[in-house]
Amino acid sequence: MSSESSFKIAVPDDALVLLGRKLADVRFPDELNEAGWDYGVPLFDVRRLVDKWKDGYDWRAHERKLNELPMFTRDIEVEGFGVLNIHYVHQRSQVEGAIPLLFVHGWPGGFIEVTKMLSILTATEPGHPSFHVVAPSLPGYAWSQGVSDRGFREKQYAELLNKLMLSLGYSEYVTQGGIGAALCLTFVLASQYGPRHVKASHTNFPRALPISFWRNPIQYLKYLITPYTPREREALALRQAFEKVGRGYYVQQSTCPQTLGYGLADSPVGMLAWIYEKLVQWTDSYPWTDEEVLTWVSIYWFSRAGPAASVRIYYEIAGSGKAEIRTQNLQPVTVPVGISFFPKEIGRSPRAFLRAALNLVFESEHTAGGHFAAYEKPEALADDLRRMFGRGGPAAGVVPGHDGF
Repeated sequence: MSSESSFKIAVPDDALVLLGRKLADVRFPDELNEAGWDYGVPLFDVRRLVDKWKDGYDWRAHERKLNELPMFTRDIEVEGFGVLNIHYVHQRSQVEGAIPLLFVHGWPGGFIEVTKMLSILTATEPGHPSFHVVAPSLPGYAWSQGVSDRGFREKQYAELLNKLMLSLGYSEYVTQGGIGAALCLTFVLASQYGPRHVKASHTNFPRALPISFWRNPIQYLKYLITPYTPREREALALRQAFEKVGRGYYVQQSTCPQTLGYGLADSPVGMLAWIYEKLVQWTDSYPWTDEEVLTWVSIYWFSRAGPAASVRIYYEIAGSGKAEIRTQNLQPVTVPVGISFFPKEIGRSPRAFLRAALNLVFESEHTAGGHFAAYEKPEALADDLRRMFGRGGPAAGVVPGHDGF
């Protein structure tokens, strides 16, 4: 295994000059009267954000703030794809017996999602377990090297993430993943490397395959006669609405990511609108500040591989342009699984599906929060992890010698 190198973000001055020039030369589209959000991101919002990005946003100040994080890079070799230089945050607790936790992001997220939880998870507090937190940027995201060959799928992501944890001395660890791809990758990790390395998994994206009569006949019959709870009915309605009007991004990114990539790579305004739409519509009325949005999208704009690289994960995981996640990606896992339910999560499955597919040991229902729970509701999500893995929790002591205390 290669050694790690300390990392600091240092965007070149000429990259900032180029961004300013592109923002100054933007040509906005027209907009229908009273369009609101029905046609996509309102022109008023994008104009405001572009004006702020161009004249009122100090990237260097936010760069300095991000550089306060303990960031590193390390070369990881992936079979068939050579060596990739991977960027990651590694925040160790002062508690030597802290639980190693791998935090996995998806699109349009990143390592920035975990920043609000770091101080909570690594804290030394009586009665609460502490964690060593590792939050890598997936290949092609932030300052991780992108892949050059096609076919980098869930198996390769899992291999890379497991090798990263092993290289850090964590031969046994737990995982946390939220948005779609992160769920897929953490479950594939658990399938391929659990229980030898992956001891348990937690997610706030409660998604599973429907119950099959042939796989689970008793649970299938029970499901047929058990009515949905009010929360499940609300979640089903939200998901049906999303499938109808909110899934266009997924079809595009999982079938023709290169075509979309030209706009993302060349137009900061186009990229801003593409990501901002998800930040607003996938959260539970989170009060985004312009500074937060612009820092989030700036990480994509200044990323090592460029913003187009990040969307290819959908094409690869969906199975080379089929626009549907392959069913083997969501196979049952045997390690203990915990789930946090947030009401505005767009991909929630009924509990019966989850209980049939997973070794579900922990469930927590919340009254507020959406797709980016780690960023929207960091205290609530961190508390769930503490309760799942703390003393008396259903996954307490799953990592031998690292019980968090």
